[in-house]
Amino acid sequence: MDKQKIAHPDRQAGFDTGAYSDGVLVNGFLFLSGQAAVDFKTSEFVLGTIEEETTRTLDNLKAIIEAAGATMNDVVKCTAHLADINDFDRYNKVYSTYFTGIKPARTTVQSVLAENLKVEIDCIVKMPV
Repeated sequence: MDKQKIAHPDRQAGFDTGAYSDGVLVNGFLFLSGQAAVDFKTSEFVLGTIEEETTRTLDNLKAIIEAAGATMNDVVKCTAHLADINDFDRYNKVYSTYFTGIKPARTTVQSVLAENLKVEIDCIVKMPV
């Protein structure tokens, strides 16, 4: 099995993620680790409203996906963690703007998130041929 590490294009050079990769490309699929409202130029979390954090989170996913050579329309599965499930409708309104055509399969759950984050999302992408 050939694996290729895919990093966010704005990740600071030399920044060690530790025990995970932003993305791993294997056998035509890209698996993205959970992303959140991070400014990759400073490696700091940027907390805000659920709409602001969802936008930054999805922008981060999009940047990694595009760095691998795919688009958001190639996403086949997402898992979203919300700190407060009562934010679902507001999160979903932003989330839905990132996908056209057939939407990815998705699971959304309430979770305890680190650093007072409101949302974390991971996804699986089928790379274009």
